Amino acid sequence: QVQLVESGGGLVQAGGSLRLSCAASGSTFSMKDMAWFRQAPGKEREFVAQINWSGGLKAYAGSVKGRCAISRDNAKNTVFLQMNGLKPEDTAVYYCAARKQEFAGWRTAADPDEYDGWGQGTQVTVSS
Repeated sequence: QVQLVESGGGLVQAGGSLRLSCAASGSTFSMKDMAWFRQAPGKEREFVAQINWSGGLKAYAGSVKGRCAISRDNAKNTVFLQMNGLKPEDTAVYYCAARKQEFAGWRTAADPDEYDGWGQGTQVTVSS
């Protein structure tokens, strides 16, 4: 089992930067693919970025590609999402999640059902 706690959100100006952190508890963190999702009011949870267990493979949603970077530090049981050039449309609650062990091999997995360990999320608000 893995438990995840997101942090680092806040209120920022458009064009600003923010780095989100996801702290994991559990001995199997380093063997799991991880992803960031976000959910804005009135919308379904949507995929943002994904990283494989070693950090060598990454995928991004088209809406954030070029502005965001996902990374991980397995020694610290933490995954990060660096966000630059933030836009008002980036406003959402951001969640991290671990890919379920029943799914094997690398592929872009944008379906929230392929992940578990959801935390409470961290609010990102970008003002115009």
